[in-house]
Amino acid sequence: MAELPHIGKHCGASLCHRLDFLPVRCDACSGTYCIDHFTYDGHGCSQGYQKNVQVPVCPLCDKPVPTPKGVQPDFQVNEHIQNNCEKIAKPKIFTNKCSSKGCKKRELVPVTCPKCKLNFCLAHRHEKDHECGSVSSISSPGMAAMKRNAKSCSTEAREKQMSLDEQLARSLANMGNNSSGMDQDRQVAERMQWEEYERNRNRSRPSQTVSERCCIN
Repeated sequence: MAELPHIGKHCGASLCHRLDFLPVRCDACSGTYCIDHFTYDGHGCSQGYQKNVQVPVCPLCDKPVPTPKGVQPDFQVNEHIQNNCEKIAKPKIFTNKCSSKGCKKRELVPVTCPKCKLNFCLAHRHEKDHECGSVSSISSPGMAAMKRNAKSCSTEAREKQMSLDEQLARSLANMGNNSSGMDQDRQVAERMQWEEYERNRNRSRPSQTVSERCCIN
């Protein structure tokens, strides 16, 4: 070999450098290699994917991954695993479905109506947009029962108030009958006290009606 140094070439593999009289030139990286390292995989060719057109297979679902010419197979396999692989369970993000009739939108966060307690999308979140049925959903017998209950509450409240007034008037009448021997100044003072009581009671009476104070369970 020392007598013919101009014949052959050394292998371009980093761990070989063997002199080969029939070297092979790589058509991808243009390097020269021996018989053992001339393949793309043999010398780890960085440009071999442009020439070695093969369809890679996904290691998870064992399905072929189409790879365009000039694109690294590893890149395409990674994209397939992240987006299209059937073995990867994708978490559902938009799970809050709109309850409006005919609407199929889903939202990232729940949007609940404060009256009907149903979930809606942003377009139907207002009461007038989804025709909120919190009041209309109550049946006619239910509405009648609510009215009867409110009426009975107001009647009981009026009767209770009247009974208190009657008791007070009766007490004052008894005081008047028992005070026949009292002087006129005492009677005038009692009447003034009664008038003052009436004024204080009217002033402290709440503004809301009796029906508003009734609670329906």
